[in-house]
Amino acid sequence: MRTPGSLTAMEGLRRQCERRLRGIRIPNPFDLDAFCGEVSRRRGRPLIRRPVPGLSADAPCGLWIGTDRADHVFYDPGTSPLHAEHIVLHELAHILCGHAGHTGAGGALAQLFPDLDPETVRRVLGRVSYSSAQEREAELMASLIRGRSTRPPGTPLGRLTDVLGFH
Repeated sequence: MRTPGSLTAMEGLRRQCERRLRGIRIPNPFDLDAFCGEVSRRRGRPLIRRPVPGLSADAPCGLWIGTDRADHVFYDPGTSPLHAEHIVLHELAHILCGHAGHTGAGGALAQLFPDLDPETVRRVLGRVSYSSAQEREAELMASLIRGRSTRPPGTPLGRLTDVLGFH
């Protein structure tokens, strides 16, 4: 059950996320490739998005690895397209929020990416739960990003967002 304090905290978090999104162009109708291009331009560096088998319920379902040269966002390819999109948006939210992650490559990272040079990794964030403030912020931000645009007209989700007024 939510307490009045938790509602106030959520409202504050939502306002903080809304402030972070000011000035960021979100395509309408939504296009993940175009949004990734926007994030890449804002950061002045490539953003590489790839599916990686091995990300699952037992491991992070999404992962952001920041190197000196690029941002790499990985997601579980075994999920639905809508969930994969949300995973990527969650990782992009970490980037837009400037969240700090672990530095260096740990054992799990080395297993997933055996060819990755640990010296090139500057920042790693992977989502396995929503227990930290950074994870809650990234999750809300991902939802807000997607909620600011519509699905292409004529699709079932496009019609649903129109009916419910999620614009």
